Amino acid sequence: MKISVNVQLLNALVYYRIKKDWVRIMRQGLFITFEGVDGCGKTTQIKLLDEYLRNLGCETLLTREPGAKGLGEKLREILLNYDGNVSSKCESFLFLADRAQHVDCIIKPALEKGIFVLCDRHTDSTIAYQGYGRGVDIEELKNLNNLATGELKPDLTIVFDVDIETSAKRVGKEKDRMESAGIEFFERVRKGFLEIAKQEPERVKVIDSTQSIESIHEKVLELVNGLK
Repeated sequence: MKISVNVQLLNALVYYRIKKDWVRIMRQGLFITFEGVDGCGKTTQIKLLDEYLRNLGCETLLTREPGAKGLGEKLREILLNYDGNVSSKCESFLFLADRAQHVDCIIKPALEKGIFVLCDRHTDSTIAYQGYGRGVDIEELKNLNNLATGELKPDLTIVFDVDIETSAKRVGKEKDRMESAGIEFFERVRKGFLEIAKQEPERVKVIDSTQSIESIHEKVLELVNGLK
């Protein structure tokens, strides 16, 4: 994806200010997750950050949940496109199985090599979607998340907050199984993400994603630079 001229200018302005900090921490790796309801713009922003970090000379891994390479791709197909009834608990365990495989086989090895891992959805999506959205016990989900990840926590989680009406317009008419859950479901999910941010303000930061792509990207860079 090509970055617009405005974003390129923004990157040029902040490049020299933070390059020294990134060079200093490049060898230890960072784990950053991008969260929010469907249509919040996180996928656009994760690609922009990935390109930005690569331009700084950082080695990055751009990944996602569900659906990382290998087994994750098979699980993603079931989770998003299976047309039969799926119980809330079954759905939760499928996401957790995908996460355990993802963390053990992809994320942890990358971090150990000093790679910057950028992940589109992670543990907070399970709490927001299956916990707040589906009504599965949140404390149980937290314990299961810890089991699946070996208690690995992101260095930074960014929640891209958008009202559900805007979210629905961005998603469009073609929806997968999760995107078809209905407005009330997504209102609960949005509330869940905001509640998570209140509970863990040091790790989880919220950005208003109704702003321009360039403005959101600038705020993402400010948050990532704050990890130095």
